[in-house]
Amino acid sequence: MSAVDYEVEYNNRARVPEHPALIEGWARDAAAYRAQHAPRRIAYGPGNRHSIDLFESGEGPIVVFIHGGYWQALDGSFFSHCARGLNAHGVSVAVPSYDLCPEITIADIIGQIRDASRELARLGRPLVMSGHSAGGHLAACMLATDWPAFDASLPKRPVMSAYSISGLFELAPLVETSINRALRLDAAAAEAASPLFWRPPAGTALDAVVGETESAEYHRQSRAIVEQWGAAGVATRYGVVAAANHFTAIAPLADPDSAMVTRLRELARG
Repeated sequence: MSAVDYEVEYNNRARVPEHPALIEGWARDAAAYRAQHAPRRIAYGPGNRHSIDLFESGEGPIVVFIHGGYWQALDGSFFSHCARGLNAHGVSVAVPSYDLCPEITIADIIGQIRDASRELARLGRPLVMSGHSAGGHLAACMLATDWPAFDASLPKRPVMSAYSISGLFELAPLVETSINRALRLDAAAAEAASPLFWRPPAGTALDAVVGETESAEYHRQSRAIVEQWGAAGVATRYGVVAAANHFTAIAPLADPDSAMVTRLRELARG
């Protein structure tokens, strides 16, 4: 038995008691930004949640922000304000929503984000994937996807790079936690959905950053993919968001002058 208490390490809401106020703040700030900068709505499937809010600002590559919530909570409407920092510099940002566990599986969600990415790629603009928590996992999955096998009509590499904030890349530690009640992962499904074990997308770039006060497991996860993918030819970086917890780690996205926005601009320039 592992000496690590995974329930404690991965229960972010218990680790950050003030999380309800922080999530309410997301919703408030997101609504205010949508009122200021109305997005273009793009459907990528038939369901109510199969949509993308595209906050347009410039004609270059699109940065995609994929929301978190342990694949079982929230939607893109909580995160519209995460487009503010990049929009201020003329970079367009797309925020997709997706169906949630337990109604579907994590493998299904990966497929939905691939569908959303395909719809965006059809606009003829390269994509930079970013995401928070479960969204960080999905961003890495998109970078490592074999796109020609998924859809031969797409460019060979529609996704240029990825920037994961508090991402999860190895899902086995979640299997014995309360988080798995909705995910319904067994060992095989957890491994299959873990991009740490996928073929590293050599020739691309991945940044994995974590809030300074997050659990040791979150830091381990990001260091692991940086080391493993980096050894296989991916240009990787590990970073820390100073003084941030799991819920405040995304705050720099709304600040045009933040180091996070500066780095995403660099990735968008290729």
